[in-house]
Amino acid sequence: MYALTNCRLHTASKRLEAPAVLIEGRHIADIVEVTDIPADIPRHDLEGGHLAPGFVDVQVNGGGGVMFNTAPSVETIACMARAHRRFGTVGFLPTLITDDRAHITQAIDAVCQALAGATPSLLGIHLEGPIINPERKGMHDAGHIGALDAEIIARLGAVPGARVVTLAPECAPPGLIAQLTAAGIRVSAGHTQATAEQIAAAQQAGLSGVTHLFNAMSQFTGRAPGTVGAALANTDLWCGIIADGVHVHETSILAAWQAKQDKLFLITDAMAPVGTDMATFDYGGETVSVRDGSCFLADGRLAGSTLDMASAVRNCVRSVSIPLDAALRMASAHPAEFLGLGSSLGKIEAGYDASLVWLDTDLMVKATWVQGQYEYHG
Repeated sequence: MYALTNCRLHTASKRLEAPAVLIEGRHIADIVEVTDIPADIPRHDLEGGHLAPGFVDVQVNGGGGVMFNTAPSVETIACMARAHRRFGTVGFLPTLITDDRAHITQAIDAVCQALAGATPSLLGIHLEGPIINPERKGMHDAGHIGALDAEIIARLGAVPGARVVTLAPECAPPGLIAQLTAAGIRVSAGHTQATAEQIAAAQQAGLSGVTHLFNAMSQFTGRAPGTVGAALANTDLWCGIIADGVHVHETSILAAWQAKQDKLFLITDAMAPVGTDMATFDYGGETVSVRDGSCFLADGRLAGSTLDMASAVRNCVRSVSIPLDAALRMASAHPAEFLGLGSSLGKIEAGYDASLVWLDTDLMVKATWVQGQYEYHG
C-alpha cells in the first residue's frame, strides 16, 4: 500500500482539496485525510497538482508512429498504448478503420492475444466499418466497404473485452444491430446519412451511441434533423466528440455539451503521429500530412487527428469554457460508462481500479497509474 498526497482530487463526483488516496495493489483502497495515513505507508507527493481518473479513449487508430490498420498486431497495440499513456490515457480501444476481411480477422486476433497477455491500457476493440455509407466515407477506402459475415461477428463476440462497432444504420442488414447488441457489442452510428427516423429505429434495435459527432454524418437542419439532430435530442444516446478545434468548432462542442451533458465523451480519433514529430505518413497508398493540428489527405479531406486526450481536456477548458471537472468526466467516467466499465474504471472511489492521471497546474500530464502500476511522464 502507498498514499498519493498533496493534490487536488477529482473523483468524478466531487472535488476535494488536499486529501490522500490510498492505493493497494491494483485498486484504490480509500480516500482519507493526510493525518489519517498510517505512519508506515509510503507517500508520493503530487506537488499540488490534479489527481483524476485516468483517461479512456474509445477511438484510437494509431500512435507512436504506427497505425493499427497497417500492422494489426500485439506489438502495434503495445506501441499505441505507450504513446497514449504519455498523455493520460489509461484505457483505450485500438480502432480498425474500414478494411478487408483478412485485416479485420487479424485485428480481432491481435486484440485477443494482447488481452491474454495483459497488455497495459488495452480494453478491447473498435471496428469503425466496414458497414458505412459511401456518401460519408471520409478517408475510408470505398473498396473495402461491405458486410460483417457470421464468422467475423462470432469472433468479435468472443473478444474478452469491450467491443464497439461503428456502422451506418441505413446500410445495415435488418436485424444486425439487434444481433450485435445481443452479443454484448456496442453499436454506434457513424459515417452515415441516416435520417432522424432511421436513428430512432436503430436505437430501438439497440444502437447506443454516435461516433465522432458532427463528422461524417447527416447534419442538423430545421426540416431534416439528421443524425446530428437526433443525437443531440436523444437523452439516451452516447456521443463521442473530437475536441481539437479542427474537426469540430468550439461553439459546436459547447452546444453538444449543453445538450448532452453526461452522455458526451471525448475521443481522439488519433493517428500514427501522436507522440512523435512525424510530418507525413503513408496510409492505404496515400500520403497523409500533418498540419494545422490535424491530419489531411492530399485533396484536403480530414484523415483522423493528432489529438491526445490531455490536449482534448485542455481545449474543452480553455477554448470551450467547459468546467474542468466536467471535462475530466468527459475523458474518463463517461467513456467508461459507455463501454460498460463504469463500475471499475473512470472514478476515484474505494474498490475501483487504480488507473489514474496526475496533471500539473497547467493540466500537463506528469504521471499515470494503470491498475496501480506507476509510469512517470512529466
